[in-house]
Amino acid sequence: MKVILQQDVKKVGKKGEIVEVSEGYGRNFLLPKKFAIEATASSMNVAKAQAKSAERKRAQAVDEAKLMAAQLAKVEITIPVKVGEGGKLFGSVTGKDIAEALKKDHGIEIDRRKIALEHEVVGPGEYDAVIKVHPEITSTIKVYIVAA
Repeated sequence: MKVILQQDVKKVGKKGEIVEVSEGYGRNFLLPKKFAIEATASSMNVAKAQAKSAERKRAQAVDEAKLMAAQLAKVEITIPVKVGEGGKLFGSVTGKDIAEALKKDHGIEIDRRKIALEHEVVGPGEYDAVIKVHPEITSTIKVYIVAA
């Protein structure tokens, strides 16, 4: 029996896929729970059109992410921090600090959870921060830590 999945089903497929399942599984589980609809000619055409639309949206999101990553690669930020004797930092520099500096200095809003420092900040200097713009696309920015 062919069905069109309405949501992700483990070990069967993802939403929008047209899959072949056993007659009993389809009639007794997938259809009553609205996890799938029966694949008729008209419903298959609708599903294919939705898949094409989703693919276009995904491609557009990737293009926008590539553009954003190219712009971010040119960005450099400076974060002043308190430094004690011997060049030791008071506290630490995190993704939150970098996100705030990006917003204040450049007007770019990025979620702090998408920012990761390549190396731990141990003192003043130059560091690289990796920003996850899209699940497949990342960009690296320069972060300068200076004594305040």
